[in-house]
Amino acid sequence: MNLQYILIIAVIILMSWFAFGMILNLRRGDGLLKWMQYGLPKIGQRTTFRWLGTSVAELVIAQAKKPFRRLEILAVLKPRDIFWMTILAYFQGREDMVIFRAQLSTSPLVDLELVDPKTWSGRATLKQVAERKWESKAYQDMQLLAPKGLLDLGTTVLDKLALPMQKFSPRYLRFSLRRDAARPNLELHVPFAQYRTESASQYFEALRELARAVSERE
Repeated sequence: MNLQYILIIAVIILMSWFAFGMILNLRRGDGLLKWMQYGLPKIGQRTTFRWLGTSVAELVIAQAKKPFRRLEILAVLKPRDIFWMTILAYFQGREDMVIFRAQLSTSPLVDLELVDPKTWSGRATLKQVAERKWESKAYQDMQLLAPKGLLDLGTTVLDKLALPMQKFSPRYLRFSLRRDAARPNLELHVPFAQYRTESASQYFEALRELARAVSERE
């Protein structure tokens, strides 16, 4: 078998992998996005949408209903279309997830990060906050980080949010709160919803309830 023949076979395999992975991602992302359309009116009426490549879809509600001011949703899929990135994602433990970045009408009480250090998203967040020298401790099966002296307040806030958090999603890769109005006050990294069986309307209503609980001052 000569080198040219081997190269042709390799190109065919890589192109077939790309096509299959792209179609799989687009179908999976399209299924989630179509499902979301039935729940997004709970957040706002006007939504902009675009695909950022074949692995990320973006939805933005620039004028959202209270307790939101703005909500950005990213459907982030594993890079199934590039062979070596697929292999790398496997070893990194990456999974399909949805990122919610919300600016709220009322900022939360404390800055904090709650991450799952076993996940790719959680490990990336731990690296980002390491330079800030925040304090950290175990919280349930995750890692809680907060500015120095604010871990107890962060724990109190999370205890208060336990029920609405569980109602919205049984699992979090990252749960982030920020008081700075120029940044997302609430950022959530969660696995894809079970969109073939769950109600989109109830899903987004649970998101609103969680955002209201984050905004409460009492």
